[in-house]
Amino acid sequence: MRSRYLRIPATDTRQAATFYEAVFGWTVHGHDSARPGFDDGGGHISGAWMTTQEISREPGLLPYIYVERIDDTVERIEANGGQIVLPPYAEGDLWVSTFRDPSGNVLGVWHAGPR
Repeated sequence: MRSRYLRIPATDTRQAATFYEAVFGWTVHGHDSARPGFDDGGGHISGAWMTTQEISREPGLLPYIYVERIDDTVERIEANGGQIVLPPYAEGDLWVSTFRDPSGNVLGVWHAGPR
């Protein structure tokens, strides 16, 4: 059972679905609909992209997505139309980075262990 639901603001829901699918491997449902939804690869989060919410260009709440390899993820972010805001840096035994998705939202990625 999924315990978290996330709505991600988007200027173009289809573009957003394609980006998150390519970068994070999320399973997209209703790819060709006006409101595609997703399930993350770990079975922890479900959600949808919404055009009715403000883009989080300057986040107050900054969600971070766990990734297996931060450098590979940064490459996929840039290759799929995202922009790195803060390149990967160490935070204790974690590696973290923030990025802007194609709609302009700022989110983070992280992984534990060596880079």
